[in-house]
Amino acid sequence: MTSERQDEPVELLARLVAIDSVNPALVPGGAGEAAIADFCGEWLAARGFEVHRLEKRPGRPSLVAVARGAGGGRSLMLNGHLDTVGLAGYDGDPLQPVLRGGRLHGRGAYDMKSGLAAMMIAAARATEGGTLRGDVLVACVADEEYASAGTEEVLETFTADAAIVSEPSDLEVTLAHKGFAWFEVRIEGRAAHGSRPELGVDAIAKAGHFLVALEEHGERLARGAAHPLLGTGTVHASVIRGGEEASTYPASCRITLERRTVPGESAGGVHAELTAILDRLAATVPDFSYSLHRGLHREPFEADREAPIVRTVLQHAERALGRPPVIRAEPFWTDCALLDQAGIPCLLIGVDGGGAHAATEWADVASLHRLTGLLTATVADFCS
Repeated sequence: MTSERQDEPVELLARLVAIDSVNPALVPGGAGEAAIADFCGEWLAARGFEVHRLEKRPGRPSLVAVARGAGGGRSLMLNGHLDTVGLAGYDGDPLQPVLRGGRLHGRGAYDMKSGLAAMMIAAARATEGGTLRGDVLVACVADEEYASAGTEEVLETFTADAAIVSEPSDLEVTLAHKGFAWFEVRIEGRAAHGSRPELGVDAIAKAGHFLVALEEHGERLARGAAHPLLGTGTVHASVIRGGEEASTYPASCRITLERRTVPGESAGGVHAELTAILDRLAATVPDFSYSLHRGLHREPFEADREAPIVRTVLQHAERALGRPPVIRAEPFWTDCALLDQAGIPCLLIGVDGGGAHAATEWADVASLHRLTGLLTATVADFCS
């Protein structure tokens, strides 16, 4: 494929899909981001970008490619992730891009190599000729599908006046999304032979009291005050482990749970909620003993609708679509939250398509062209 053909979004997307970039934190032995980072770095360097490779974790690089402005203008970061979920179970060859019926199929085509292709070409087109006053940064990040270590590493060194994350959104403008917090609850019992109930404390049975209380808490959340775009927070038990053998009272039972949060909620607040539930059980259920451990957590996100980047994207999205764009929120988490917490106003917009993490994945070609056009216009407008 020639360099000239790769300046078109469909051809560039096909090239990106063909590069294995499975996240090894999700799939042991996965290829990781090294090969695709090499390709993107070479592509952007060939178009005049100053390319910075960040690789605190060997084999898990992120890139920030910078086109310096003339000075006095606003800077804009375009952010997209390099990694994909696994290839197993895909219907066909996941690394063989197939163009059929106005759709490009392949692992990562929708989530989110289409967004990568659109933002790379938009940045190259908008900066061609060097007429912009503000800097344009293209952040191609690792590990978004697992822990977002790539964007975290980028934000240790780089910032901007605003950012756009090009995750797929059906060309709708995403201004909010939920966060999440993972916790492990350990219910302590006392091991004993199954024939000696007077000596044992059944940790699994005690855990049942907590599971009932957790379900009741979820019902209370559903009846509570709702965010206008996201609704209410949720909670569920994800994994339970306990016991050793049929003839022994289990000494411990571990429950992993997830709490999805909306703007106004935090991991600290969730910790307090769970502690109150568990303390109540400890005070009312005989021999109930517990410990609570906080795991990975990410805060929710909500953009300021009056922020200049939001107004600029809405304006150019309306021109690209011929109508005002739909404004929406996502139930899942994205790197927007990290950018927002770093003081960078941001939002999310990406292509139409389907099959994220599924057996068949595809991106709509017409929407890819529209996204590339509106991102190009947004960069040129915002950074001028």
